[in-house]
Amino acid sequence: MLAELRARARDALEPAHWDYFEGGAGDERTLRANEEAFARVRLVPRVLRATGPRDLRTTLLGTELRAPILVAPTAFHRLAHRDGELATAAGAAAAGAGYVVSMAATTPVEAIAAVAGPWWFQLYLQPDRDFTAALVRRVEAAGCRALVVSVDSPVFGRRERDHRNGFHDLPAGLCCENLRDAAGAVRDIAMDAGLGWAAIGWLRGITGLPIVLKGVLHPADAELAVEHGVSGLIVSNHGGRQLDGAVATADALPAVAKAVGGRLPVLVDGGVRRGADILAALALGADAVLVGRPVLWGLAAGGADGVRLVLDSLAEDLDRVLALAGVRTPAAVPPDLVVSP
Repeated sequence: MLAELRARARDALEPAHWDYFEGGAGDERTLRANEEAFARVRLVPRVLRATGPRDLRTTLLGTELRAPILVAPTAFHRLAHRDGELATAAGAAAAGAGYVVSMAATTPVEAIAAVAGPWWFQLYLQPDRDFTAALVRRVEAAGCRALVVSVDSPVFGRRERDHRNGFHDLPAGLCCENLRDAAGAVRDIAMDAGLGWAAIGWLRGITGLPIVLKGVLHPADAELAVEHGVSGLIVSNHGGRQLDGAVATADALPAVAKAVGGRLPVLVDGGVRRGADILAALALGADAVLVGRPVLWGLAAGGADGVRLVLDSLAEDLDRVLALAGVRTPAAVPPDLVVSP
């Protein structure tokens, strides 16, 4: 089903916009590795476990979701569909999934919040701390439940498809609506190579929202994150769009989860395409997964209904593979359910 939606999305989008959503950095080795890592995992199901009906409900940072599935933060949804992030939010809400709104959304958070279910906001900490603080206050007021801070982007990765296509700016009429300053001018996102752990302390000092770090791959960074009081981690390589050659997320996940030791939730993104991938992620130490490109395929192919179709199908597939593996709930998935060749 996802392959069909992907083909429909490719037909619907301008080639440069398709390449923007689909591409990765450099030679796209990490982009490919994310799916390949899940493909290498082998499941070892149990039998006669009397699971009965499964219960997929998952609670993250105080919010109950239908299943351990969230929409990953991805930019510029109005390139994919005229309703953009409004359609994504509505589709995610209908599916009972969490939605992490990108800082580079093409729709204001206030409008997104009006149709969304539970949502978090993805943030690049900006060198202008006053602007960052104002944006945090804005999303707090709109009903955001957590801040997802991307920490894997001291500079932009080199995305060669975009360079070949000359895609550097949004079409007329579109912009990053949540980057407007007090005067109404839209700012560019500024990456900050000077960012250090002190910035996380600063952010904790200005907000009571839970802070989730996105982009952690090394277990030593997971330990530091716990020490610095964050509320959650996302094992992520930015969908293969930053450091090409970085480890696949499914390969990095077990060591990060071991370092955290259950002290806070661990999520993972990158390459999730099937219920079996979600099951593998849970067995490898994740509490939930985030899904990026497939949601964009659904959005481009069918708007809110397409987004819901993607998320519903993943939840239904997870329910099926849980039954086949002899497990009743996501939290009960044991580590010995997977082996890697």
